[in-house]
Amino acid sequence: MTKQVRCGDLLIGGGAPITIQSMTNVDSRDEKALLEQIARLTDAECQIVRIAVPDREAADVFGNVKKKLGNKVPLVADIHFDYRLAVAAIEAGADKVRINPGNIGSIQRVEMVVKKAKEYQIPIRVGVNSGSLEKPILEKYGGVTAQGLAESAYHNLRIIEEMDYDQLVVSLKSSNVRTNYEAHRILADMTEYPIHVGITEAGTLERGKVKSAIGIGSLLLCGIGDTMRVSLTADPVEEVYFAKEILRSLGLRESAIDLVSCPTCGRTKIDLVGLASEIERKLTPLEKKLAQQGKPSIKVAVMGCAVNGPGEAREADFGVAGGDGRGLIFSKGKIIRTVSEDCLAEELLKIIEEQVL
Repeated sequence: MTKQVRCGDLLIGGGAPITIQSMTNVDSRDEKALLEQIARLTDAECQIVRIAVPDREAADVFGNVKKKLGNKVPLVADIHFDYRLAVAAIEAGADKVRINPGNIGSIQRVEMVVKKAKEYQIPIRVGVNSGSLEKPILEKYGGVTAQGLAESAYHNLRIIEEMDYDQLVVSLKSSNVRTNYEAHRILADMTEYPIHVGITEAGTLERGKVKSAIGIGSLLLCGIGDTMRVSLTADPVEEVYFAKEILRSLGLRESAIDLVSCPTCGRTKIDLVGLASEIERKLTPLEKKLAQQGKPSIKVAVMGCAVNGPGEAREADFGVAGGDGRGLIFSKGKIIRTVSEDCLAEELLKIIEEQVL
């Protein structure tokens, strides 16, 4: 089990639930845009928000945003190159700072950041990725390798440890899934600090999801990972939605509603793709209500064939199965209503609300 650190009101590591984080992608000097995007992220259940702080103006805005949000969500200042920005962000109320000691400058400058973090008792995330490996490590291993990534991360952890500070989280990321996996396996045997996992520069919405599901999922199945981010070239809210799905799929986060649907076949005579999407959309607000009220989770099935659907999905609490312009609504494998295709989603939702809420 990893060590445990506190980030705002959240615990990271030490057996605490895996936290989901994302990063804003609006101009860090635009306070209004930052607040709006953070509101959307927290509404999607993002638990930690990271903000790039590229200059002094951004550091000032970071402080204003933190004051307005208070303890609603932990904010992490992402710092590169200028130690003074890390110091300013900590003084402005950052709940954590992310640095790469190798690009902050001299040991003395790193020490100033560590001293300030110690004063405010906030953790430091030591971040290393394949694009920031030190020249000696690249030369030693002949390029970017899993061993080199792990060695760099461990070396940078040791720099701060030797300054008598251990409130640390570590991340090492590669866009290569196999390299990323192997590097984490090596590092996990070298340190007990909490590990932030992800695939850096995973790509666009579709391709990035695949790489992230495999890359992050494989690590979590090995017991590696205390906090995570799905990095997509997309709206960061999409990162949060998909991160939740990864955790749910692995049984690491309970879902108020587990929606399953069949892939369709030649027997399907209704628009199952459209129906499944409509039901998923209509269930979203209901899922939030169930979670807020602490109701037991339910399983909902969307099946394309009225012949086999109810039987194949008999474990579902509720479900629909398509016919020829009509469909069946069933519960625990038993048919309870037959309705027209146009009304299937609406009627299903009514029945679920009547019986569950």
